[in-house]
Amino acid sequence: MIKIAYSEKYHHPLPPNHRFPMEKYSLIPQQLLHEGTYTKEHFFVPDEPATDVIRAVHDEDYIYKLNTGRLHKLEERRIGFPWSHSLIRREEHICAGTLQGALLALDNGVAFNIAGGTHHAYRDRGEGFCIYNDIAIASQYLLDKKMVRQVLVVDLDVHQGNGTARIFEKEPRVFTFSMHGAKNYPLHKEHSDLDLALGADITDKEYLDLLRKNLTYLIDHIVPDIIFFQSGVDILADDRLGKLSISKSGIRERDRIVLENAYRRNIPVIASMGGGYSRHIRNIVDAHCNIFRMAKDMWE
Repeated sequence: MIKIAYSEKYHHPLPPNHRFPMEKYSLIPQQLLHEGTYTKEHFFVPDEPATDVIRAVHDEDYIYKLNTGRLHKLEERRIGFPWSHSLIRREEHICAGTLQGALLALDNGVAFNIAGGTHHAYRDRGEGFCIYNDIAIASQYLLDKKMVRQVLVVDLDVHQGNGTARIFEKEPRVFTFSMHGAKNYPLHKEHSDLDLALGADITDKEYLDLLRKNLTYLIDHIVPDIIFFQSGVDILADDRLGKLSISKSGIRERDRIVLENAYRRNIPVIASMGGGYSRHIRNIVDAHCNIFRMAKDMWE
C-alpha cells in the first residue's frame, strides 16, 4: 500500500500578509480523500524525530540556536519565517515524514510526504523557507545504516537545490540533479552534480525532452538504489515566484516521467512536494495531486 506522510504539525501560524501558502498542506489530503483516490489508511503521522538523525547532517551550533531561539536577525530573515518553538517542531516532523517515507518506499516502491523538499537548508543555516534539509537527512540515514549504496536526488523545483548540493558536494554516494530557473532564487547557485539552468521562455516540450534525456542517462549510469524526488510545482506559468511558463499538463507529464522511470526499473522513489506559489490555490493543489493519482495507477 502506498503511504503518505501527513501531520497537523505541518501547519504553522504566520502573519496574514505572508506569501507562503500553508493551506496546501491540508487541502492536498482533503482533495485526495474527497475524490476517493486514497483512503485514511494510506496516510500516516510521522513519529517524533530522533535528534541524532538531524545531527548527522546539521551542525550542532545551528541546531542549538534553533532550539533555544538564539538565531541572529539576519539568520531569521534568511529563513523567511518568524522563529518559534512550534516552527522548529514542524520542521522536525517534516524531516521525519521524509525519512519514514523513504523507509516505506524501500518496502513498497513509492511513498510521499505532503510537505518536505526543504532543499535550501545548509548544514549550518537555513534559507528560503527551509530550516532543516529533509532530503539530506533521510539520504544520510539510509547511507549510514547501509540500506542503500547510491542515492539520486531529482530536484525539479523551480529553485536550485542549493543546500542539498552543498551538503553532498564531496559525497559520491549521493548524486544531486537540479533542473531550475536560471534567473531565479537563489542568486548564488551551488554546484550540483548536474545542473540544468532553464530560460524563462522554455516550452513544455523543451522542458520534458531535457528531463527525459537526462534522467534516463543518469539512472543508466548511476544505478541508484532510491530516488528522492523534489516535485515542486512552482514551475507553473502563473506561479508568483517561479518565472517559468510550464503548464499544468506539462507538470503532470514531468511527474509521469519520473515515476515511470522508477516503476519500470524497480527503483524506490520518495516524493516531497516542494514549492508552489500560484495566485490560485486550486492550481497548486491540483498540480500536486496529479502525482498521487499517477502513483496510485502504477503501484496499486
